[in-house]
Amino acid sequence: MSMKAVILAGGFGTRISEETHLRPKPMVEVGGMPIIWHIMKHYSQHGINDFVICLGYKGYMIKEFFSNYSLHSSDVTLDLASGKALIHANNSEPWTITLVDTGDDSQTGRRLQKVTNYVEGEDFCFTYGDGVSNVDLSNLINVHQVSGNIVTMTAIRPPSRYGAIKLENDKVVHFSEKPKSGEEYINGGFFVVSPSALHYLTSDNQSWEADVLPKMAEAGGLGAFKHDGFWQSMDTLRDRNLLEELWRQPNPPWKTWD
Repeated sequence: MSMKAVILAGGFGTRISEETHLRPKPMVEVGGMPIIWHIMKHYSQHGINDFVICLGYKGYMIKEFFSNYSLHSSDVTLDLASGKALIHANNSEPWTITLVDTGDDSQTGRRLQKVTNYVEGEDFCFTYGDGVSNVDLSNLINVHQVSGNIVTMTAIRPPSRYGAIKLENDKVVHFSEKPKSGEEYINGGFFVVSPSALHYLTSDNQSWEADVLPKMAEAGGLGAFKHDGFWQSMDTLRDRNLLEELWRQPNPPWKTWD
């Protein structure tokens, strides 16, 4: 599937500061690999191997990780005299990764605004660098492409501390960053975005969730893709420990790849 995936990876991750005082949140490890790697593996399983990563806080660590990825994942012969490295049987994924500094203090809409040159003119996937799921991305994309929506959002049913969305006939008719009683679906963070959505990024520092999505919902252009399978964000150390525990089980619920 020829499509790019944009991943937000620039926030401070203050609610998991036990880890993020040392590294950016997407680099917090589950099963010995950064959570952003798990997200990218899931996209790759659906044929999406071209990524644009929006960097911010400690973004250089993400650059260094992927710059040395082949070195870490393959056998290597080092010639110390010449400074050359020979990679043997490269086990790296077939990924193309564009790493863009979008600012430490930028809000989510601003981060997307800063990478528009890399996705302009085509539909693209969009997600956060701290949540894993077994959502059927291929089906999500197909639903978006036949719907005519500006954005299709994955709608899930987790704990109520997240922002809520109201659905009518698979359309998002109301988006609220704060939950309200009686609203059962919330933003699951896996989006497919059409180029026209970028026209909603009109100010210098908008929030994708608080500023952009509500406007799309009001205009009738925000669609919903219901996902009742596994989904888990990594907001706190407790969340990270839960994911680590699940990873140790024979079939981690978000591991869709071999």
